[in-house]
Amino acid sequence: MFQIDGAYSGFAVDDLDAAKAFYADTLGVEVDTLDNGFLQLRLDSGATILVYGKEHHEPASFTILNFPVDDVEAAVDDLNAKGVETAIYDDFPTDSKGIMRGNGPTIAWFRDPAGNVLAVHER
Repeated sequence: MFQIDGAYSGFAVDDLDAAKAFYADTLGVEVDTLDNGFLQLRLDSGATILVYGKEHHEPASFTILNFPVDDVEAAVDDLNAKGVETAIYDDFPTDSKGIMRGNGPTIAWFRDPAGNVLAVHER
């Protein structure tokens, strides 16, 4: 019988060590290394996300993980201070920090070390 309890999301990276350092040290996400070597991100909401290594990884061309924040500009300043680039798109109407305002929620995108797209957006 198909069951939905315990469902979770996951995504691939090309370097699990780099991903662990980025998600734990740079973003402050709780990261566990599982027995199989994969990573598990544990979010404050109680959700978990599986991160697995993949040979010949190709980064997702869409946002794989969103972080709702109270102040996008402050979050972007914090990310930039940690060396994370948030001005990654030329084809969206963003300011010099990479923040898009007025076209839906205020949002800024950035990439993890594997090139996957993440975002901070207003709650």
